[in-house]
Amino acid sequence: MGQHWKDYDLVFANAFGRPLDGNNLRVRSFAPLIARAGVPAIRVHDLRHTAATLMLGQGVPVKVVSEMLGHADIATTLRIYAHVLPSMQDVAAGAMDRMFGNPTGTVR
Repeated sequence: MGQHWKDYDLVFANAFGRPLDGNNLRVRSFAPLIARAGVPAIRVHDLRHTAATLMLGQGVPVKVVSEMLGHADIATTLRIYAHVLPSMQDVAAGAMDRMFGNPTGTVR
């Protein structure tokens, strides 16, 4: 962009080097992408919650998820995502069962 370029040392910048317009990004890029994927209309921030929920559901340690989200401590993560944790209790119980003699991991 030559003389029109303004270097703000940004990772993501518009064609002139300036900060991206969040509303423009949402309307022009994110909304069409979500529509093509067949996903109901969601906010960009909902992707953060989805990622955290999926990671916790797959057994990623809460400490790791908390660090990835930038939470100050795991208490914040646990408070927000506590609804994911009950199913993890079943996974933990099955693992203990397998360790102590029930190879199927099913409750007797």
